[in-house]
Amino acid sequence: MSPTLALHSPNFLFYSALLAGILFSAGVVLAGLRALLRERVEHAWKAYCGWLVIVPLLALGFFLGREAIIALLTAIAILGFLEFARATELHVDRWLSATVTLAIVAVGIACMTRSLAAFLMLPAFVTPALLAIPVVRNRGDGQLRLVLLAVFGFHYFGWMLGHVMMLANSPHAYAYLGYLLLAVGLNDVSAYISGKLFGRHPLRSNISPKKTWEGALGALAVSLALPWLLRPTMPHFEPMDCIVVGLIVGIGGQMGDLVVSVIKRDVGVKDMGALIPGHGGVLDRIDSLIYVAPLFFHYVHFFHEQGG
Repeated sequence: MSPTLALHSPNFLFYSALLAGILFSAGVVLAGLRALLRERVEHAWKAYCGWLVIVPLLALGFFLGREAIIALLTAIAILGFLEFARATELHVDRWLSATVTLAIVAVGIACMTRSLAAFLMLPAFVTPALLAIPVVRNRGDGQLRLVLLAVFGFHYFGWMLGHVMMLANSPHAYAYLGYLLLAVGLNDVSAYISGKLFGRHPLRSNISPKKTWEGALGALAVSLALPWLLRPTMPHFEPMDCIVVGLIVGIGGQMGDLVVSVIKRDVGVKDMGALIPGHGGVLDRIDSLIYVAPLFFHYVHFFHEQGG
């Protein structure tokens, strides 16, 4: 990945044009609805304005190259973890929080150096290091909760999201990253629209009351169709690949959203932050991607990049 390769990559140009077209079309529709309905689409308008920041930022990272997108995603992972640390009060323990932050930087370095072995081994070293911190500091009271939060924080917000960074090293980086980010985003939007139009039955009433089975099935249908529509960008995909990655995004994306909803409900917050207008915090925007990333990465790596 580099500026020169981006300008000569049909996949980069295709996904850039597609996202630009989607943003423009959505803006025209929302502007019309806003003029007619005003406050009834205000939340959707704020979310759209947030996308006007998110999409160009990611597109710029892809254009600048592999190192730029890995650095950007590393920064996003750190911001997501810090939001989690503040919400769960893990941030009060600076030793644990700093160690997790450094470990996320190590994830980025492993991806930057294309060392899949180091990337896969990191949890085996980071977890014992976090467990050792209370011992070194000679502390016992209240440490189990903080250490477990730190271990979870690294694994979920650092290592799992790191699989997106590792995709930047793939020979099919533009296709995989373009597809994954577009598919996860459309999965979220489809669940919201389907739920608004047809939602009647709560999906998980004690976790996220507004989510419905109808919304989930609508999102799954879109996610299953999308790989077939975008198959020209991934011509090496067989029909079974399209089905599997559709299920990974369609089910995994919604699971990621619900996992973070469990965290937010348990700690009593509505949003993990307020960095992105209309979207809440960074973590509120990448929750689905975190869950999907390792499933997608290991599937395509095993079946298409190591002769599995």
